[in-house]
Amino acid sequence: MSAFDHVHPALARALAERGFEALTPVQDAVLAADVQERDMVVSAQTGSGKTVAFGLTLGAALLGKRNRLEPAAKPLALIIAPTRELAMQVRGELEWLFAPAGGRIASCVGGMDARDERRALNQGAHIVVGTPGRLVDHIRRGSLVMDGLQTVVLDEADEMLNLGFREELEFILEASPAERRTLMFSATMPRAIETLAKTYQRDAVRVSTVTGQKQHADIEYRALVAAGHESENAIFNVLRYYDATNAIVFCGTRAAVTRLASRFENRGLSVVSLSGELTQSARTHALQAMRDHRAQVCVATDVAARGIDLPDLELVIHADLPKNTEALLHRSGRTGRAGRKGASVLIVPYSARRRTERLLRDANINAKWGEPPSVDDIKRRDDQRLLADSVLTAGPNESEHAIVKALMAEHEPARIAAAFVRLYRKGQAAPEELAPTPAWSETPNRQERPERAPRGQDNFEGGVWVSLSVGRNQQAEPRWLIPMLCKAGGISKRQIGTIRIQQHETHVEIDAASVDSFFAHLGEGGRLEKQIRATRLSGPPEEARPHRAERGPRQEHRPHRAERGAPPPRAKPPYKAKRKPERNDASTPHKKQKWNPAD
Repeated sequence: MSAFDHVHPALARALAERGFEALTPVQDAVLAADVQERDMVVSAQTGSGKTVAFGLTLGAALLGKRNRLEPAAKPLALIIAPTRELAMQVRGELEWLFAPAGGRIASCVGGMDARDERRALNQGAHIVVGTPGRLVDHIRRGSLVMDGLQTVVLDEADEMLNLGFREELEFILEASPAERRTLMFSATMPRAIETLAKTYQRDAVRVSTVTGQKQHADIEYRALVAAGHESENAIFNVLRYYDATNAIVFCGTRAAVTRLASRFENRGLSVVSLSGELTQSARTHALQAMRDHRAQVCVATDVAARGIDLPDLELVIHADLPKNTEALLHRSGRTGRAGRKGASVLIVPYSARRRTERLLRDANINAKWGEPPSVDDIKRRDDQRLLADSVLTAGPNESEHAIVKALMAEHEPARIAAAFVRLYRKGQAAPEELAPTPAWSETPNRQERPERAPRGQDNFEGGVWVSLSVGRNQQAEPRWLIPMLCKAGGISKRQIGTIRIQQHETHVEIDAASVDSFFAHLGEGGRLEKQIRATRLSGPPEEARPHRAERGPRQEHRPHRAERGAPPPRAKPPYKAKRKPERNDASTPHKKQKWNPAD
């Protein structure tokens, strides 16, 4: 018995040519005999093959007992997707699925030439895929005729409502024939979807293949705690540690996407960006660069969190924490698709630890907590990849025999191996040194913060003063001096005391027990950054203004001017009030009296 016995023969042939061996649970569920020709509300995990699922159920209805589709004067099926990328991806999936049946697929998405879309619709298309706004525009202009529609599919229906497309969806559904079949597909089913289903579906059957922890079985979740100023370096170290074929870094804003993409590109990574401000052509090229492996990392906003399928995506990094569990699931669902393994890493600031715990608990996710990879962790991982590289297992071929024999005759094996290691490491970006983090408990619900050192001068009794070669003339401020000192010197801000900014230099008090380690981290020359160096002082700086505690108590009484010998204030001339005219004065007419020109 074939795995595709209940699939239409033309579509089964396409599945076999594509390399499918069996259907996924959601694909089996929508082809069941008791749900055929009925409205459906389908919820399934991300990466479970929902696009092929509704393609199979569409094919069964459109083809019937025929092997090929007849030329279509009007569209027979309409598929609505929330984003341009998802719409174009759905079109690509349906094109290969319906190719043996002679199906024609047209797309109507924002950012593309509407004239080309009208031309494709006029030539005839069996299935139309589009975004809500552009579909409404074609319906109003009369280029998209809805009279022949048999089925309407809402893909990622909850996301379309979240993006504010309720009015467009209602317009499209009301413009379609009343006897149509309506299918709603999504990974989550909030109350808004249920309300929409009750309004525009008839006796819909609920199909769900999401069960418990199976939602996350192929995804390894990690929550890494890092200081806020270290987040970019932490993300870079995660990318270096995993060295994934493809990785996505999710940011909360377009500005963050631009900044991170620029920083990573400067560090030697092949990066593309994806956000709403890019043109559709730029977004399409970015995704194609990831699929072709011309780019390794995609820095994106949540525009890429829905439906985007990158076959070799192995790593998802949340540079900015997701706003809710749905965003977390959809972001993470870009990896671990169709049985492949993946990792989802959350970069958690200290202040967001509790919020992240609640987010993971609400999503029913058990994440492993820890710290970002250190330089030593990354180097050990690089060595493991080197030893496991397939280049070492394959013997020399005929064209390599001569050069291999020459190398063996000229150099010792250890020298050749060392040269190979150096060449292997040459193109790798250097990992970032991260400041030590507080000792957090591995159990998220029982974490304990390290005891805070008492504030005040007692904390730095016997501290050592250090001079920095940057001052007020170079806009020195504690808000960027402290992170720089912590990162370069391997100390925490609790080990930094008073900071006194002078015109050309800055004096910093460092805990006496930490100062030797501080200068050991800086190395020879005491360089903090390119133009900033640190020098140990033999004692407190003489030119520094004393603390308030050293200045003595404030004066409670200020002497009077006369007591200070100041001259008395000059006396003011006496005030002379102006005489107001009497109301009954004959020289001034009363305000209620009329002016008589004869007076």
